[in-house]
Amino acid sequence: MKYIIAAIKPFKLEEVREALTAIGVRGLMVTEIKGFGTQSGHTEIYRGAEYAVNFVPKVKLEIAVPDSLAEQVVETLSRTARTGKIGDGKVFVLDLEQATRVRTGEAGDDAL
Repeated sequence: MKYIIAAIKPFKLEEVREALTAIGVRGLMVTEIKGFGTQSGHTEIYRGAEYAVNFVPKVKLEIAVPDSLAEQVVETLSRTARTGKIGDGKVFVLDLEQATRVRTGEAGDDAL
């Protein structure tokens, strides 16, 4: 199993969710986050005053999938979340040792 973590632009969330559902992803977790990368924030003008925005709003997706689906999920995330502009996000893939469904006790791929 793989645990996929993606940080994407918030306005892309619904499009990404629909694309992942279409390829067979049965669930995901979403968290609103702030961060910075190459972009390192930016400056904005509010009521005539300029101020630095050091952290950019993002959405973090956490997805557990069988090994067989991982590559397709990464490709779908990358394609769907892409705008072509700086700050599109990142995708990380980790090995997932164990998963258990609390309600039934199912383990491994069956728990996903």
